[in-house]
Amino acid sequence: MSAAASPAPGVRFALLGHGRFGAAFAQLLLQAGHHVRVFDPHARVPAALAAPSLRVALEGAQWIVLAMPVPQLRGTLLALRPLLHAGQIVFDVGSVKMHPCAAMDELLGDAIPHVGSHPLFGPLSLARDERPRRTVICASARHPQAAARTSALFAALGCEVIEQDPESHDRAMARTHVLAFFIAKGLIDIGVDDGMPIAPPSFQGMKHMLAAVRGDAGHLFGAIQRENPFAAEARAELLAELQRVHQQLLVATDDDELAIATSGEPSA
Repeated sequence: MSAAASPAPGVRFALLGHGRFGAAFAQLLLQAGHHVRVFDPHARVPAALAAPSLRVALEGAQWIVLAMPVPQLRGTLLALRPLLHAGQIVFDVGSVKMHPCAAMDELLGDAIPHVGSHPLFGPLSLARDERPRRTVICASARHPQAAARTSALFAALGCEVIEQDPESHDRAMARTHVLAFFIAKGLIDIGVDDGMPIAPPSFQGMKHMLAAVRGDAGHLFGAIQRENPFAAEARAELLAELQRVHQQLLVATDDDELAIATSGEPSA
């Protein structure tokens, strides 16, 4: 991807969606000196940011950010398309990329520059100013310059940019994001909580994961489990391995057989 100059401060963004991530991303853009108008008929938006309609939100906007739940993205694109022009860049911030990128390619085509993105941070990590802050960029082959400019945008927001194709992204997320949420939901549902008063140091990483998952939007669990085409396979593989370990614990007499492999070593 070719290098691109960082976007000038004060450019206009139309942010479509004001859930937990959308609200946090709006603040990140405002802190960077950009102008933000928000349209979300399903959320309470601060009066200073709220646009009364999709058309008004888009007036003068150079960037259009799709921050709604993934299942709503296609309908939003259909409503957007007649209002867009070639001088704008559309990008989504969803946790899965194959379906959104395909929908943008189909509905925006060659005429409207677009790119897929997945900011690998959430409201909680933004509030804590955790670093490094990373973002995945999935370029459309039709719009390499849009991808370069979007990469520059996220770099200016303090992000390390990772370039991936949509399929590679979703495969990687299936074994990380998907499984983290899956494990966290199971633990929370059986009463394991990040606020447990007695826990060994080995639990601290899990505690951080539980807190991070609780800080994400409620719809996100279903979205990353259902919309990622590799999620079911990853869950099944994990469940099969946990069952194998469970059975091994019932019969093994040698603790060496049960040892957890250190980094870089093959598992049993």
